Amino acid sequence: MMKNLSTLLPLIFGLFALCLPGAVSTAAFAQEANTPPSDLPADYSHALTLAVTGKQGVVGFRLPQAVYLNARSAGLDDLRVFDAAGGKPPFALYMPKPQSRSQQQSWPVKQFPVNASGQSLQSADALDLDIKTSADGTLLSVKTKSGKNKPQTGLAVAEPVLAGLVLDLGQRGQAGNLNAKPLISALRFVLPPGKTSYSAQVWLEVSDDLKQWEMIAAAELAWLVDTQTAETLANDRLEFEPRSFRYARLSWRGGEPLRFAEITAESIEQTAAQPNLEKLVLQPVAGKQAGDLMYPAGIAIPVEKIDLRFTEPNVVLPAQVGTYRERPSLQIGKPNEWVFQALTRAVFYQITQAGQPRRSAELSVPTTHYAEWVIHPQSPTTSRPELSLLWQPATLVFLASGPPPYTLAFGRDKVKPSAVDLSQVAPGFSVQELLQLEQAQAGALQIRQAVTEIDNAANMARAAAQNRTLVLWAVLLFGVALLGMMAWRLFKQMKN
Repeated sequence: MMKNLSTLLPLIFGLFALCLPGAVSTAAFAQEANTPPSDLPADYSHALTLAVTGKQGVVGFRLPQAVYLNARSAGLDDLRVFDAAGGKPPFALYMPKPQSRSQQQSWPVKQFPVNASGQSLQSADALDLDIKTSADGTLLSVKTKSGKNKPQTGLAVAEPVLAGLVLDLGQRGQAGNLNAKPLISALRFVLPPGKTSYSAQVWLEVSDDLKQWEMIAAAELAWLVDTQTAETLANDRLEFEPRSFRYARLSWRGGEPLRFAEITAESIEQTAAQPNLEKLVLQPVAGKQAGDLMYPAGIAIPVEKIDLRFTEPNVVLPAQVGTYRERPSLQIGKPNEWVFQALTRAVFYQITQAGQPRRSAELSVPTTHYAEWVIHPQSPTTSRPELSLLWQPATLVFLASGPPPYTLAFGRDKVKPSAVDLSQVAPGFSVQELLQLEQAQAGALQIRQAVTEIDNAANMARAAAQNRTLVLWAVLLFGVALLGMMAWRLFKQMKN
């Protein structure tokens, strides 16, 4: 038995010696994996030099098309900002929201006097009126109906006097559009020539059909003249909650009814500014499935709209829009399959009719990141249209904390995002201040081909280290199995 043990000991030590390089190699590989990779401008495939004036601490830069075409992730994780000394100033990605613009409009309204006599003066809003309008709703005349409001027999006939005003607010002064219905917020009054002082309480009712009236506001109108300074203090506006209406009726609850020289309607329109979209035009290539049209794009592009442009004069193309997804083959030993995954569908067309071109509009889609866009026609076609991708670029906001010039580097796989929250770059900045940031000026696009070789070499080194580890573990398992077999044989010999 001692002879057998003396025979086994060198073998055991030999196996440990074989396992030792594997353990050392495994430890070295683990240390290499835990060591953070270098993060320098040269480690990225593309770069832009950003020039600033140096007068502002926070600077903005609207990301150009080149960034979206060459970034390697949908979330722009591989963006980095470096200063001239190699430092990394903090930066954030900010998506400006479209700002609403206020536009004030005013236009004169047409006045139609309502005359009455006797007791009707005390209830002008209850008069039975004969109102005539044109086909488009424009007021033509307003009169009291015949036989109404006549004085009793035997009494002196009183001359009709002004009891109220009916107003038509749909005049040509309203941007030349009779059908426009802005939100009206006030009426402004101008006294007749020669009249300098006036005071009255008026009520305003509105309607869209001249049948149903709604009381919405009342006001004290007053024009007072200071005899010492000859200045006029005027309360000449009747304000109310903005609303849309076509007709108005003005009645007096105090003071003398008056035909004004001019009544002006005022409105404030809020219009949302459309974002400035970036546009990329792509040419088709053959798809992975017969009949498909494929358009290679950048995975980083957050597409919001798509558009097809045809070269043929008359074409209609019903199609699905989407991309390809890879899935394992159902049969063992066969390569993976590429299947079409639809995002949306539409009918794209371009037709010339009566000398006028008609074409399909831009198609809005949910914000989507595809490396390849695919048009999947619903019927065979020979057309090869251009595909336009539209998106709103983000704004890079960075702190000019290091020596200029600054470098925006991008184009690297499998890196962690470096952007921080906007509050850590521009704390306390308002939306308006962010819109007014100094914009950095970009230089020519720099392409570093060597980075691909560096990445390939690193990948090859990692693959070699993994292969060595696998081989060493295989040798270790084989040695353990051999040792176990020999120990079993030794046990049997000792038992005999």
